[in-house]
Amino acid sequence: MAAPEKEYWAFWDKSDESNRQEIDHSQWQLILDKYLRYSEKYKMYVFVYGGVSKENMARLRVYLKGMSDIDPRKLRKKEQLAYWINVYNALTVELILKNYPVKSITRLGKGWFRTGPWKDKVIEIQGQPVSLNDIEHRIIRPLWESPRIHYAINCASIGCPDLAPKIYKASEIEAQLDEAGKRFINQNKGVNFVGGRLVLSKIFYWYGGDFGGKEGVMKELLLFSDPELRKRIEEYKGGISYHYNWKLNEYRR
Repeated sequence: MAAPEKEYWAFWDKSDESNRQEIDHSQWQLILDKYLRYSEKYKMYVFVYGGVSKENMARLRVYLKGMSDIDPRKLRKKEQLAYWINVYNALTVELILKNYPVKSITRLGKGWFRTGPWKDKVIEIQGQPVSLNDIEHRIIRPLWESPRIHYAINCASIGCPDLAPKIYKASEIEAQLDEAGKRFINQNKGVNFVGGRLVLSKIFYWYGGDFGGKEGVMKELLLFSDPELRKRIEEYKGGISYHYNWKLNEYRR
């Protein structure tokens, strides 16, 4: 599966840095608090899709309806980024819940040749029908130009960077993005050695350009890796393989 290229969507390229408004994402936080669990099996955060009550399904719908009524262009940039990340992740969870049980998000999507729901328009904001691809590739990537966003948005898959247990907030977002990068790079799904060969997440292949090419990827790995892993990466001279697990990030005992 190839990743879409960045495509600038000028409609969303506005902000008001004087606006100190903080968007209320507390309803999304309540969902995360109740259904996001840490799996010792996978060493990652996974979601209890099969346990979500009708009441909390309704809570998620109400939250997303509230987000659709907001004009993010009136917010300051950091508040916008937190808004888009939280909305993306909540929409992804809602898509899984609407189609649950499902083995992988890649089984969803409209049309005969389903490869996931990312192109489907799933929310309307300020009169604009918006897809997950729009949020990631037409809004967040072109407007923020930071590779760290790839650690924050979650595609409901084991291979994806974890769905974070805390909502993203403008006041904390720089530290949160760093924390997400550190968590992912120090997980086996981010960086691993298999039979002595370096195996990276396909995120570093699909979005290598966002990281500054192969050299930029390696700098990123060294920046966020723990001392033992950093030493091993620094000493490594071989080739690189890539891996990704599209299995649903579902909590199971």
